[in-house]
Amino acid sequence: MAKVNVGPNAFGYPMPMSLVGTMVEGRPNFMAAAWVSRVNPSPPMMAVAIGKSHATNTGIKQQGSFSINFPGVDLIKATDYCGLVSGKKTDKSKVFEVYYGQLETAPLIAACPFGLECRLIDTVELPIDDLFIGEIVAAYTEEKYMTEGSLDVRLMKPFLLTMPDNRYWAVGEVVGKAWQDGRDLRG
Repeated sequence: MAKVNVGPNAFGYPMPMSLVGTMVEGRPNFMAAAWVSRVNPSPPMMAVAIGKSHATNTGIKQQGSFSINFPGVDLIKATDYCGLVSGKKTDKSKVFEVYYGQLETAPLIAACPFGLECRLIDTVELPIDDLFIGEIVAAYTEEKYMTEGSLDVRLMKPFLLTMPDNRYWAVGEVVGKAWQDGRDLRG
């Protein structure tokens, strides 16, 4: 089978869509972001890449905190809107009902099935983005998104982004069990 080189500007996809929240000029601001990932188990840490020119970047640096909110498919339009308009020019504080957790400086979105409150630990400067690494201080959900004490992706109904085609996708069916399905190949 011949492989085709698609060039270095490739994306590992799909990526989870999120809304990164922080305070900007004294009000909540949210930016659509798919470049988010868990990066450490203990203490639990997340990383998010944000362009240096974005208001969210400035807010994270000023506040030393941020939230990562995972919307359901019912919030696609509002999420996309938050990626289309800049917090420097548009007040996005009224787009969502907001609440605050332990840090009181990282706005969270009430309508999102899952939200993480993060304290900024480190910033890695990249050519165009800054990679913010935050320790998860608290994680918030509601009972209606849980099954047997754990988050249930089917109930959360998150959506994903693929690039470079720039499309949103719903999460599909369960196709396997991690750290179990390959056990018989260990020999």
